Amino acid sequence: MSETHATIPPGTPVFPPGRYGRRRESGGRRPLLLAAVVLVVLATVLSLIAVRLYRQYGDPNYDAQVVTYTDITDTQVQIEFRLTVPTGGSAVCLLRARSRDGAEVAREQVTVTAPPGKRHVTTRHMLTTTGRPFIGEVLRCRPPA
Repeated sequence: MSETHATIPPGTPVFPPGRYGRRRESGGRRPLLLAAVVLVVLATVLSLIAVRLYRQYGDPNYDAQVVTYTDITDTQVQIEFRLTVPTGGSAVCLLRARSRDGAEVAREQVTVTAPPGKRHVTTRHMLTTTGRPFIGEVLRCRPPA
């Protein structure tokens, strides 16, 4: 029995049987290629997010928490903070004071050293400001360079 033009969809090429080998269906590899590209892009984006978060929140060995900020005057604020460093180590901390409207009025780097055999240090530092401070903060602490 032979095929007629009525059983072949219009626009489909007709090849003699057995002459050109088995025909592949179009688009068989495209879903695999698309899935591979999506996985590579997803892995890249997640890696970039992980690097950014690590840089933002830093090394957990250098953790600082503000205990209080006191002695607020028009030109200064005293920041008391607790710092966790490797045993007997030191850290360089970036302190900042902001005014009520959120503007930065002081910024200073402070080096803090833990006593031998200790990991936790509570220290105070007086920041001299260019305007009336509202809050004192520890932005980050890192190992000394």
